[in-house]
Amino acid sequence: MIRDIFMPALSSTMTEGKIVSWVKSPGEKVSKGETVLVVESDKADMDVESFYDGYLAVILVEAGQEAPVGEAIAYIAETEAEIELAKAQGKTAAAAPSKPVETPEIAPPPVSIPVAAVKDNGRLVASPRAKKLAKELKVDLKTLVGSGPHGRITAEDVEKATGKVSTAPATVITPPQPVSVPVAAPKAPIPTSAPVGRTVPLTTVQKAVAQNMSVSLQVPTFQVGYTITTDPLDQLYQQLKSKGVTMTALLAKAVANTLAKHPIVNASYSDAGIQYHGAINVAVAVAMPGGGLITPVLRSANQMDIYSLSRSWKDLVDRARSKQLQPEEYNSGTFTISNLGMFGVDRFTAILPPNQGAILAVGASRPQIVVNKDGLFGVQKQMTVNLTSDHRVIYGADAASFLQDLAKLIETEVQSLTM
Repeated sequence: MIRDIFMPALSSTMTEGKIVSWVKSPGEKVSKGETVLVVESDKADMDVESFYDGYLAVILVEAGQEAPVGEAIAYIAETEAEIELAKAQGKTAAAAPSKPVETPEIAPPPVSIPVAAVKDNGRLVASPRAKKLAKELKVDLKTLVGSGPHGRITAEDVEKATGKVSTAPATVITPPQPVSVPVAAPKAPIPTSAPVGRTVPLTTVQKAVAQNMSVSLQVPTFQVGYTITTDPLDQLYQQLKSKGVTMTALLAKAVANTLAKHPIVNASYSDAGIQYHGAINVAVAVAMPGGGLITPVLRSANQMDIYSLSRSWKDLVDRARSKQLQPEEYNSGTFTISNLGMFGVDRFTAILPPNQGAILAVGASRPQIVVNKDGLFGVQKQMTVNLTSDHRVIYGADAASFLQDLAKLIETEVQSLTM
């Protein structure tokens, strides 16, 4: 029997995928559950596993090429004797005209390579990173209950089993690259090898960003700005950074704790009505090498201590830049932070992501001359934040009240972030 390998849908927004590499070569034996290829989706590079035992007979779409979701990209032959038959079938498929993708009369066949593995005939499934981590930490995967889609075991499940993910502040972690620290203001590097005079095709990530932003601009939004004094936040950061605490984690924690008091700002619009999310998942925008951006998610950020939050953020950023995030780690955000403060940007307006109610744009924190309540002049460090909201869900008073409480937390209750 000859079976098709189809381009899988690795995220809800993915319409096509790019093959990064084939792990198996034509003629090689393939076992069920074994990684066959690596696919670049609109957010990450993901290992794709086989549903079947057999032989990789023909590769229809080579590494570096793209294919629509649901299109056959290779054939697996059940026996070696069927490899030649599969090759002939591949030549026929290559010669046949493609069917229009826009208006298919029938749904594409089920994907033969799973995005997220499920328990199948007793086979325990886990992400490739979880398997590798379990081997390194000597964890028996059979003893774990997966928290990923369809019960898939994730790397975080393995870490929790070893007690590696703890809430104690004792572990000192090197802070990540200053991707979103508002107190610093380095100049952005100027590209030295820009392809001037040429048109460069969009990457898969750039296409996804363009598509999502076009959808977002159909939403009726409004903006509300607020100036926040950051001296207390800066002082706390200086106290905690040697323990691995990042400014991004402090901002995310402050936002998450404030969202807990304003569930409407953590909600989103749906055709059925306003969806109040059961968790506060703070996404933070990160620029990707080569263009585009991704929004790693700090899930249940209000329930995590600042040390665990910082460790999680460093891990997310490292894996985001190497395109190793799992879908639930970048598409489960309920609120987003976009920070350009490290570039010296005073203020800006962020575009609302799909399926969220609000996004907070954070500008640089810099010294300002201010007049206090007694009429005396002084110098304070201040930053301007700008909240873009979906007006179908959030009204002006909701946004203003949220920003007022966020400012109060940062200016007078910042020590609560360590509790």
